[in-house]
Amino acid sequence: MLTILGFAMIATFLVLIMTKKMSPIAALVLIPALFCVAVGQGAQLGDYVIEGVGNLAPTAAMLMFAIVYFGVMIDVGLFDPIVRGILKFCQADPMRIVVGTAVLAAIVSLDGDGSTTFMITVSAMYPLYKRLKMSLVVMTGVAATANGVMNTLPWGGPTARAATALKLDASEIFVPMIPALAMGLLAVFVLAYVLGIRERKRLGMLTLDEALAREPEQETVSAGTGGTGGKDRLRKGAAASASAGGTGTGSGASAGDTENEDEDDDAFQGLDPNRPTLRPKLYWFNAGLTAALLTAMIMELLPIPVLFLLGAALALTVNFPHMPDQRARIAAHADNVLNVSGMVFAAAVFTGVLTGTGMVEHMADWVVGTVPEAMGPHMAIVTGLLSLPLTYFMSNDGFYFGVLPVLAEAGAAHGVSPVEIARASLAGQALHMSSPLVPAVYVLVGMAKVEFGDHTRFTVKWAVLTSLVVLAAGILFGIM
Repeated sequence: MLTILGFAMIATFLVLIMTKKMSPIAALVLIPALFCVAVGQGAQLGDYVIEGVGNLAPTAAMLMFAIVYFGVMIDVGLFDPIVRGILKFCQADPMRIVVGTAVLAAIVSLDGDGSTTFMITVSAMYPLYKRLKMSLVVMTGVAATANGVMNTLPWGGPTARAATALKLDASEIFVPMIPALAMGLLAVFVLAYVLGIRERKRLGMLTLDEALAREPEQETVSAGTGGTGGKDRLRKGAAASASAGGTGTGSGASAGDTENEDEDDDAFQGLDPNRPTLRPKLYWFNAGLTAALLTAMIMELLPIPVLFLLGAALALTVNFPHMPDQRARIAAHADNVLNVSGMVFAAAVFTGVLTGTGMVEHMADWVVGTVPEAMGPHMAIVTGLLSLPLTYFMSNDGFYFGVLPVLAEAGAAHGVSPVEIARASLAGQALHMSSPLVPAVYVLVGMAKVEFGDHTRFTVKWAVLTSLVVLAAGILFGIM
């Protein structure tokens, strides 16, 4: 019964947010609360929620102060040279812009944290997508999939969890997987190229000067598969409907809502050389502080929330020593902070009920139990395939510490080594990064002003394809 209710709860949640019948934050709270009562454990709902909030509180704190920190770094111009370099490469060509999005997301993902990757990528690329009226879900989909492949780095999380759960060395898992992961990253670049060509056909091309000189126009969040011809599109634009708020509040902006467009332009002045928040004399201090912060993250000198808390406080104090200026910078980023942290705590209700009621355990046992005995010698492949849905519907902790040991034990009974099982378990990470249980994805859709349901509908199929490329490459190279 718990197995059926668990799958039903997840299915109900996904259907409601993808059809935009409920906002993600409301669905994350109300759906699990309803199912908790349905399984007869309503009296324990408070305990489950408190436990879930306790587990995700460090993540919420990290995201809050990371948004403030990187927001300040964007304000003071730390990333302006990167943005200018990308603009020089892109030259207002939609194909180059989408490929540039994938490359930038992959490079920044080396820090091992999805939230910082998405904040930097969106801050750099959003102005171009908006000016050229490119599909914003193309940006979020490509960035999330690229980050998902790179998330398998030893300091990114999944590899360390797999190594801990199966008592293996992280390098023993990761290093042999590099060729397969390289193929996955290549698949992301090919995907970006194909989607970019589609956008180029839909929109046409401009020179960089023409793109920067254009008046703000309404952007689209469609998948970029149709629309008017390029020349007409560039002359008069489209009356497309865009969502005002990526957290899925369901509020929309009309085609003539130019006030919100102007606000968006003000919020993303990444190339404005005259904005008052620039601190050119402190550029190398900010660069050094960011490098030191990322190094400390990778070396795990302190917990990540503590590092970002200290970094945000130091960045604000040095760059904006006057209190009114500090308050202004905090207020400027308060919307993102509130949306993302609220979403994380709402997700705590979902994960708390899913885990506390025993639904996750019963679902995992049922999935493992459905594997035919004849597939025993191929448990690595089975693990790779199961990693796609299970890491999407479960947290990484739940999968790697709850399900992976069971799969490894089943594989060992048929002569499959635990290290092969561990490598195969990484295949689903490209899809995992778009899971509604991953807090970083709400940073991505929130800053890009894309509905979570739109992002999910567009991204899942491409992320699944990328994960299958990683799995197939692993099999072909004899890694698993």
